[in-house]
Amino acid sequence: VRFIAERDSLNASVLGPDATPDSPEFDLFVKEVAREMTVKAGQKCTAIRRAFVPAALLDAAETALADRLSKVVVGNPQTEGVTMGALATIGQAEEVRKRARELGGAARLVFGDIDNVAVQGADDVRAFVSPMLFRADDPWSADIVHDVEAFGPVSTLMPYKDLDDAVALVNRGRGSLALSFFCYDPQISRAFILGAGAFHGRIVLIDRDSARESTGHGSPLPMLIHGGPGRAGGGEEMGGVRGIKHYMLRSALQGSPRQLSTVVGRWLPGAPQSEGATHPFRLRFGELPIGYTLKTASRVVTLEDIEHFAEFTGDTFYAHMDEEAAAANPFFPGRVAHGYLLLSFAAGLFVDPAPGPVLANYGLESLRFVKPVSPGEAIKVSLTVKSKTQRNDEYGEVRWAVSITDGADELCATYDLLTMNAL
Repeated sequence: VRFIAERDSLNASVLGPDATPDSPEFDLFVKEVAREMTVKAGQKCTAIRRAFVPAALLDAAETALADRLSKVVVGNPQTEGVTMGALATIGQAEEVRKRARELGGAARLVFGDIDNVAVQGADDVRAFVSPMLFRADDPWSADIVHDVEAFGPVSTLMPYKDLDDAVALVNRGRGSLALSFFCYDPQISRAFILGAGAFHGRIVLIDRDSARESTGHGSPLPMLIHGGPGRAGGGEEMGGVRGIKHYMLRSALQGSPRQLSTVVGRWLPGAPQSEGATHPFRLRFGELPIGYTLKTASRVVTLEDIEHFAEFTGDTFYAHMDEEAAAANPFFPGRVAHGYLLLSFAAGLFVDPAPGPVLANYGLESLRFVKPVSPGEAIKVSLTVKSKTQRNDEYGEVRWAVSITDGADELCATYDLLTMNAL
């Protein structure tokens, strides 16, 4: 049985050195630290346990955080006006108080009370604790704040001297699940991430531009691949489908394209292609076999075609219009056809225009232009059913492997075409 464990981690949040007390990033930082302290009463593996600010902003940050935390109402969540509830158990509340006392040996409590809390709407108050903000003016001598986690509404505010100091301090926690950086200067953000990235599973950059859409410090997206020493979810956030794959059985397959294509239900290059009298666009989703192929007639690409396309679209790039300049380019023998002209001609060669099962062409993927086509050369197209995925009771997605070749059967372009086809 596969087993995944997350390391305890003293997650951190950092206010960038470009911030000032009146900058949006300062306000965003204060709001996020207070929110992470109090949401679920701080009982989250990603909650902010260490908050770092430039040394010059330490007093301002303390005042702002204390002011925001003073508005928190502790009590029964069913009571109107309550904004923070109890811890999971009475034992957990006692554990948080114990850890808070340990933190108090190296840091000063600047907001809250370890032993007392005003509680609204509850008779038994033993599972409730006050939000507690500690302050450690010398974070390098306060080892315990980097080693001990109070799993509740508890955080420690600390200063840093410069960006290198901030990086070293956040990394002092020996790895975390989540790290947030509040900064508006992308060059500073880059330097910070290059220094801190290896020690933290997920880093979120928050500024005035992204804050409204950001999931915030403690709410990762399920498709993210986490790093850091903790390797949350084995590297995959377990709230998403990707993480489940760690628990699924797996086998590597080896064989001929014919065998593998049938086994996996997907046409692979080199696998057999079947041709029929019916145009594939006249077949419904369920009637299209994997590997069904249309091979088109040829079309000659003329110089007049190239010049018309250039003038009509405005794409007068020299490779299409200037023989001498194009010939000097190491990739072209002279003037060549536009890649998108080839795509347009390809569609004209393989499309059946009448209404039918093909409901929509909604894109193409993995486009590569492999070989240029010169004026006077002919192209033809091979269109193969690569895979099918039913989307609902009315239609499904068909992925087509498309290859454009020249008169010598050499590949000029390749891509996957996506269509929605009626069942």
